[in-house]
Amino acid sequence: MPHSLHPQARALLDLMEQRGLPPTHTLAPAQARQLYLERRTFSQPAPTVVGEVKELSATGPHGNIPLRLYKPLETPSATGSPAAASPLPVLVYFHGGGWVIGDLDTHDVLCRELCQNSGCAVVAVDYRMGPEYRFPAAVDDCYAATRWVSDKAASLGLDAARLAVGGDSAGGNLAAVVALMARDALDGRVLPIRFQLLIYPATDMRQLTPSIQSNGKGYLLEKETMDYFQGHYTGGDEAIHSDWRASPQLATSHNNLPPALVITAGYDPLRDEGIAYAQKLSAAGNTATHISFERQIHGFITMGRVLHEANTAVRLCALELKIAMMPVQQA
Repeated sequence: MPHSLHPQARALLDLMEQRGLPPTHTLAPAQARQLYLERRTFSQPAPTVVGEVKELSATGPHGNIPLRLYKPLETPSATGSPAAASPLPVLVYFHGGGWVIGDLDTHDVLCRELCQNSGCAVVAVDYRMGPEYRFPAAVDDCYAATRWVSDKAASLGLDAARLAVGGDSAGGNLAAVVALMARDALDGRVLPIRFQLLIYPATDMRQLTPSIQSNGKGYLLEKETMDYFQGHYTGGDEAIHSDWRASPQLATSHNNLPPALVITAGYDPLRDEGIAYAQKLSAAGNTATHISFERQIHGFITMGRVLHEANTAVRLCALELKIAMMPVQQA
């Protein structure tokens, strides 16, 4: 039997239509950013309490990059000593928003949940976005921030040997790209990454998959909005769409990449390219798990107040992260 849109997702879409919320692609970037920020108070759960939240700043090729570090509440370890006495594994997280909208605050709740539920530290990255800073500024910032976290790990109480990258939507795109860059040591220095968390990632800007058409209207993220985001990110240069740093699915090789969890949504225009990326990772011999929330829409994972399956998805992501970041047992 074909799956159906979750009733809660249907109710959310109907409510947005009734209230006359304008589609993102009809707004100027500044307006779109403000609306995205304001919307979180309606759709996101109450913030999870964590042990520490600290504002930081990394250095990068385009200037300073604001970061936000989260550490979990201390819990007793198996030996009875504080678990936080040991360096924490860390997830470097890149927010979604089409490389145009979103910031540290729009994804604060999600980062808190991932942190506390996994027992890992999380470092959220406020990378540069279009149209003010076009491709590849976001890529440069995200790689530089990941490198900075690795380099500064000891002073921050983090374990550079247990480093993961992750993100949702555009952030998932950036996480996949950073994993590729790290594998190839493009700056001449090894940057080991243990795990990649890819939540409905954008992996191919060419927009060739069937789900772009079947889900490109009426399910929150619309094809017109995708075109709007891409236009602001790339400046309308279609040649960039074939650059693997914009479309990680087009990388020459996907061998020797970190294990991945890829989450997709059934009513998401990005569904098929997320599935294709998971398949490409597996075909190249990597460990890659794909989970599809068939009744959900793009962006659902940050909407746990109104979409209950989002909370399940967050717990799943946190559990997979926790497992992937466990210390390697010595033989």
